[in-house]
Formats: sequence, C-alpha cells, structure tokens
Amino acid sequence: MSDAYDFSERIGRVEPSATLAISNLAAEKEAEGADIVDLSVGEPDFDTPANVVEAGKEALDAGHTGYTSSNGVPELKEAIAAKLRGNGVDADADEVIVTPGGKQALYETFQTLISEDDEVVLLDPAWVSYEAMAKLAGGDLSRVDLAPHGFQLEPALDELAETISDDTALLVVNSPSNPTGAVFSDAALEGVRDLAVEHDVAVISDEIYERITYGVEPTSLASLDGMADRTVTVNGFSKAYSMTGWRLGYLHATDEFVGEAGKLHSHSVSCATNFVQRAGIEALENTEESVEEMRAAFESRRDLLVDLFDEHGVDVDVGDGAFYMMIPVDSDDQAWCERAIEEASVACVPGSAFNADGYARISYAASEERLREAVDRLVANDLL
Repeated sequence: MSDAYDFSERIGRVEPSATLAISNLAAEKEAEGADIVDLSVGEPDFDTPANVVEAGKEALDAGHTGYTSSNGVPELKEAIAAKLRGNGVDADADEVIVTPGGKQALYETFQTLISEDDEVVLLDPAWVSYEAMAKLAGGDLSRVDLAPHGFQLEPALDELAETISDDTALLVVNSPSNPTGAVFSDAALEGVRDLAVEHDVAVISDEIYERITYGVEPTSLASLDGMADRTVTVNGFSKAYSMTGWRLGYLHATDEFVGEAGKLHSHSVSCATNFVQRAGIEALENTEESVEEMRAAFESRRDLLVDLFDEHGVDVDVGDGAFYMMIPVDSDDQAWCERAIEEASVACVPGSAFNADGYARISYAASEERLREAVDRLVANDLL
C-alpha cells in the first residue's frame, strides 16, 4: 500500500525534539513500573501558585471562555509592558503579542524575520528548538561554540565578531541559558549590541529564565542603547511561575514588527486562551513570594549537585541561572545517556542535542532526595 502523503521538504529539515523524546521515554518506562529519576525535562516540580490557579478559576466562572483580541487582553499586555519597563525596556502595551507559550512567540519571530537562505547565528550549546525553527523558516545556521569558555559569551566575543557579518539576518541570545544555566555579563551583551548595530542585525533575546538567577541580576538586551529597535524580547510564564501546562508567553518588539508578526499569529493560533491570560495578570502582579521560594529551592539544589559531583571528582561549570547543568561525560554522549536510563534509571539529555558533544544536560527541577539518588545511581553504574 503506497503512502498517500507527499511530505514537504520543509518538515524534512528537522528532527523531533530530543528533550521531549527523552522525557517521553522516561514516562514510558515509568508506566511499565520502572523507578526513573527524570532529570531530562525543563519543568519546575512545583504546583502553580494557588492564587494564580484561583484567578484562573474565577476567570472561568466569570465567563472568560471566548476569543480575545488576537494579540492579547489589554490588561495583560499592559501588565507585561509594565514588567518590561521595570527591566529598563521602553515598552508599550501595543508592542506586545501574547502567545500560547514562549515557544510560539519564538516560532512567530523566526517566521517573521527569516527568509530562504538567511543566516541565523546561534550560541552553542543552544536550546534544541532554535535550530529547528531556523530551518523551518528556511534559514542557514552559523554557530559560535561557548563550551571552551565555560559556556560564557564574554570571552567568545572575538569569535562572535568573526561569525557575524552584514549578511547575518538574526542572532539568538538566551540568558539565562538553557542548557547551561549561564547568565551573560553586561560586557558580553554590550559586545552583542556593538556587533548588531555595526552589521544591522536583528536579535532575539530569549529571557524565559530571567526570574531564576542566583546572586546576579540579568540585563534585558533591549534595555541597552541602540537595541530597542532591533530586539525581539521573548518571555513567558512556564518557568518562573510553574505554569508549563497553561501555555502562556509573549514577545515584545517595535510596532512594525508586531504588525507583521501579528499576521501569522492571527492566522495560526488566533489568540492565547482567555482565562489563562487572566491568570497571567495575577502571576505578574501577586506572586513574588512564591517565585522567591522556588528560586531559593533551585539554588539550594544547584549547590547540592556541585558538591556531590565534586565528591566524585566531576568538575562542572556552574551556571548562575535557570535549573540546568551540563556535566562532562563520554565523547559519545548519546550512548552515555542511553546507558544512564537503561542501567541506572536516570534520564538525562545528550549534549549533542544542543550541539555540545561530550556533555549531558541534567535538570535539577527535582527534589534534593531524588538528585542525591540520581548521582548515587550514576556512580554505582560507573557512569561518573
């Protein structure tokens, strides 16, 4: 029987998400009765704050179940703009598009800015979906490897300068970083600014982890002189507010960009879910205590892991943000991760998924007890 589908060349450019593939495998093994310590998924292990849940319920009871204006309810867009202004970004509510998840905001940005054969520059290790989104838009990739520099951008600025040119269409900056947890210095971001202005390059600033930092304050790229008109700031509610399943994110850029990206938004998702947007207002305005409790727990877990790895002679580059850590493993990181889940029942993501061969990414969005158990299992199976 012949296949009736003639798949597009575009979809053939990409592979399924490696992080979700590992998470799905872990879920399958758990369903079969295995006790898996799942350190693969980028999802906080906390409940959504109770006041946010209650706001969602109240919005449902109030009948907020229909379509909203495509770019988002005015109250949420204003709350987002106020939050951005607090970060030093000159933001107006009309410059915001509210999306069903930060990933949708990124997808719309790539589709709006990238044409066939346009150059997109990534900073490796880079979150898996950047490459896929660039390829789906027809872009060609150039990459700058931060691994030799402890995953920091500042010491790699000369390499970035050699990579970016007048032909570059887009640079993607993610700070705090997934998968490394690195928070880029102001000097690094100012270097990005200088290159972007010199070569007239647009920049995505993915700031989804900006509320999860340890002892540092991240700078919003669009707040720097010269960057307001060339930066698309992407953020969302999944990580800081433990709202992954609510699917709520946003982008901020110039009026001109929002007008163009809004076309795609209106023809694809129409709008983000109405009652979820109402809960988002509550998250932005009344959850500081909950956010701080989660942040402090992540910091404690990070420090625990650093100590545990040090006890076993494993040297790791310690990030100041997000809830990820890259650990050095065998050169065949895919095989190492397969052994980890099959022999030690610990799920990790191969570094090669982020273009970082020889590493595995672990998420410490798990209890300290489970983190200790994961390290013990890896040691017992000669994986550390």
